[in-house]
Amino acid sequence: MLFRKHHPKVGASPGTLVIPKQAPAPRIHAIHYRPEGVEESEITSVDQLDLAFDPGAVTWIDVQGFGDKSLMQDIGEKFNFHRLLLEDVVNVPQRPKTEVYDDQVLVVVRMVKIDDAHESGRGSIDMEQVSIVFGAHYVLTFQEKYGDVLDPVRKRIRAKKGAIRQQGSDYLVYAITDTIIDGYFPVLELVGDQLDRLDEEVLINPTPQLLRKLNEAKNQLINLRRGIWPQREAVAALMRKETPLVSEFVRTHLRDTFDHCVQTSEVAEMYREMALSLINTYMSSIANRANDVMKVLTIMASIFIPLTFIAGIYGMNFDYMPELHSRWSYPIVLGIMFATAAGMMGYFWRKGWFR
Repeated sequence: MLFRKHHPKVGASPGTLVIPKQAPAPRIHAIHYRPEGVEESEITSVDQLDLAFDPGAVTWIDVQGFGDKSLMQDIGEKFNFHRLLLEDVVNVPQRPKTEVYDDQVLVVVRMVKIDDAHESGRGSIDMEQVSIVFGAHYVLTFQEKYGDVLDPVRKRIRAKKGAIRQQGSDYLVYAITDTIIDGYFPVLELVGDQLDRLDEEVLINPTPQLLRKLNEAKNQLINLRRGIWPQREAVAALMRKETPLVSEFVRTHLRDTFDHCVQTSEVAEMYREMALSLINTYMSSIANRANDVMKVLTIMASIFIPLTFIAGIYGMNFDYMPELHSRWSYPIVLGIMFATAAGMMGYFWRKGWFR
């Protein structure tokens, strides 16, 4: 199944939340920072989220896991989420997009991660939705599962690297989005290396197992492309939508992120075409091998056809065949058969059919 969406029943009211049974319980981590310092805490109660409304600081609240419907609704009420906004956050996957809701902006992106099994050639690439909701002084990120690729952003905040501690919530959204999109590059490099290995193998040893690997690589690239292409629109919309929550300084930086989106989409498309080309090459290799086998069988059959003809004539046992009663008939016929076979093999050799 390439696509499965958690959606409410047909006819349900807008804003209905659908929490899958296997969804992990939410883990909430808060980073509250200003130019002078950083405070971090684990959130266990919705009342602790009041720190997000401090006008002198920026608060990043990271929610990993949707396994508690009431808690997700409480968070939505705490920040006055539009019910359609909360539905987009919880009912995954959504198409990457940017939506403006009064004093809040929703940005939906697709995050990709590499698991150890895939690095060893046995697993798959893990993709999940990351929903970013930000206001004037806070940023909330919602992730389906535990773990992410955002540790570089956290380290920059703690170490006061770059301009992140001097800027507002919109710059944090840029840093998060840019890091998620940059996470596609190592994945695409890994897929490219895998395709290079398959390219060498497809001509040397085309096996059914190789075809399975090629189809897996093709499906992975289709999923990557489906996640990357609409992210260009989401980043472009974040740059162009008229909202005071995004400064001109951040819009300038988002152009670089948009360029990364274009690069990753072009590479994913190139690799997808390469995977399709390798599948075609595999089919051609199998066809060539079948032709080689048929050529050998045809040569063998061509050699034995005249021998069978000679043997058939002298197997009829007519009384008046002059050779039947000759003492040297048997060795003469065998000699003729060997000479015929040798002559045909020499002819085929000169034609290059044995090479």
